[in-house]
Amino acid sequence: MAKIMDLFEAYTTGELPRDGGFIITELLDDSSRYARYEVISYGNVKDIYVIDEGIMFQADGRKLFVLFEPLNYSAKHVEPAYRDESHRIPYRYKELEIYATKRQEKLMIAKEPVETYTSFTIANETGLNTSYIVHKEESTARTILGFFEQSLWKTLSISRTDAKKACEIIEEPLNKVMIPFGIQ
Repeated sequence: MAKIMDLFEAYTTGELPRDGGFIITELLDDSSRYARYEVISYGNVKDIYVIDEGIMFQADGRKLFVLFEPLNYSAKHVEPAYRDESHRIPYRYKELEIYATKRQEKLMIAKEPVETYTSFTIANETGLNTSYIVHKEESTARTILGFFEQSLWKTLSISRTDAKKACEIIEEPLNKVMIPFGIQ
C-alpha cells in the first residue's frame, strides 16, 4: 500500500515528496457532522515552504472536492458554491454527483477536478482539520479510497455499505485527479 502520513509531520521530517504526490485534507465542522474533503494531486514542483497560513506549494495541482451534508444541515437550499466560507466548495449542484445515504444524508462529489496553476496553500491544521500526504505508487488510488471509506464510516458515522457505495462514485473523478502527474 502507498504510504500515508500527516502532511505537516512529513514536511518537518523531510519526508514530503518533492517530485509530486497527493494531499488529502479533511475539514470537519466543530458543531455538526458536516465535512469537506479535498484531494490534491501536485507535480511540476518548483518549491515547497512554510508560510504563516500553512504550507505553500509552488506547483501545479488538481483538486477534487467531496462534501458531506448531514440531515440537520440548515442551509441545504444554498448552492455549495455560495455557502459561507467554512461550508463552501467551488461547485453548483449540477456539477456534483449527489449520493443520498440510507439516512437521507448527502455526499456530494465533484464530477470534474479544479485545476490550480503555479501555487496553492494547505492551511495549518486547526481543531478537527487535518491534512495527509500520500506518496505516488501504483496503490495510491486504493490507499485514497480506503482513507475515504474509513473516514466516512468511522469519522462521519455513515453505514459501511453507504461508505463503500460513495467510494465507488469517488473512484472515477479521483482517476481524473491522478492522471496528469503520472499515476494511472
